[in-house]
Amino acid sequence: MDSSRKRTSTAQPRAPADHAERFRRVRDAHQSETAEDYVEIIAELIGEKGEARLVDLAECFGVTKATVNNTIQRLQRDGFVTSEPYRAIFLTDKGRKLAAASRERHLIVRDLLISLGIDPETAEADAEGIEHHVSKTTLEAFRRHLAKQRRPRD
Repeated sequence: MDSSRKRTSTAQPRAPADHAERFRRVRDAHQSETAEDYVEIIAELIGEKGEARLVDLAECFGVTKATVNNTIQRLQRDGFVTSEPYRAIFLTDKGRKLAAASRERHLIVRDLLISLGIDPETAEADAEGIEHHVSKTTLEAFRRHLAKQRRPRD
């Protein structure tokens, strides 16, 4: 680009503190992402099979049992699950609440994507990543948008 032409942008420059806050939100979302994914899958396994086992989680996530074991220990420390060696894994009340909130957020994001014309399989896969980064404000806007679409048209 020659120096005689200036690039114009309609975006206002952001203060460094604004950037820092956005990046902090992303870091926080990444930190909670694993816990949310695990409790959501544990709840699904308990619903389907009556229990969640280490081997089932390893298969669901495509990771080693050692990786799952380390994550389960962290989830126990944080009060989301209970487990004993060679036994099933169960959600605490705190874990059930997080699983329900995670599942609801996932479904809202998935349904919004489907409402935009995304095929259900792609919407399901994309929602898995997006759901962890959606603010409460944006999620509420998604919810309102979906509610409007579901109302019968006059």
